[in-house]
Amino acid sequence: MPAPLNPFKKALQEKRLQIGLWQDLAHPYCTELCADAGYDWLLIDGEHGPNDLATISGQIGALRGSATHAIVRVPVGEAWIIKQVLDAGAQTVLVPMVETAAQARDLVRAMRYPPHGIRGVGAVVGRASGFGRIPDYVRTADAQTCLLVQVETAKGLENLDEIASVEGVDGIFIGPADLAASLGHLDDPAHPYVQEVIEDMIARIIGHGKAAGILIGDLGLSKRYAELGASFVAIGHDVGLLAIGASRLLEDFHATAPAKASATTKVY
Repeated sequence: MPAPLNPFKKALQEKRLQIGLWQDLAHPYCTELCADAGYDWLLIDGEHGPNDLATISGQIGALRGSATHAIVRVPVGEAWIIKQVLDAGAQTVLVPMVETAAQARDLVRAMRYPPHGIRGVGAVVGRASGFGRIPDYVRTADAQTCLLVQVETAKGLENLDEIASVEGVDGIFIGPADLAASLGHLDDPAHPYVQEVIEDMIARIIGHGKAAGILIGDLGLSKRYAELGASFVAIGHDVGLLAIGASRLLEDFHATAPAKASATTKVY
């Protein structure tokens, strides 16, 4: 029995648009709730969300059997954490702050078993191998793992073509907030120059045969990026949904006139 098919990787290869949502509340219940909304993928955020290996693993488990694919963003591009989230059942990993092709090649090796990589052969004790019940897991896992690298600095932009040329990198994610800051436009990813750079990056990534991805809360921009060919697009995050929804509900209450009781209205 081989490793399970990675539906997200297959969709990227077939150039099918995949819509996602960021998960930063670090709880399986929230992740399960968001998956039931019908997103193609959810990003479990280990970089900025208060996640550790246990909460990441719990959220991967919450998505088992779901049509929604779990992607894990590790906090740093280190082999030890990539190994751990892969063993916990993640098939797709996003690595932030990738700036060189050499760094990208090291990440490819971290995702793969020997002789093509350095991933430790210990999945038998983890969810990835069905806790040892998938006999051919280690021989077939490499074909189903998916590496996404995040380019979000001026240096990464300078080396974008070299990074996109690395065999084993499946997709490149553009981080608009950090990119804007690195380009001198802190907290202004909508700046015309930043938008010009992002559109050029999408075209260059696709030109190298790699999938392009991005997170943006502006639905108009998200659709624009999809039209330009970005194939994995996140349109928001769980924190924003809760924060905005909670504030709006209270505002709506204060703005709503009280209903008048009629003669037939029962008062309890």
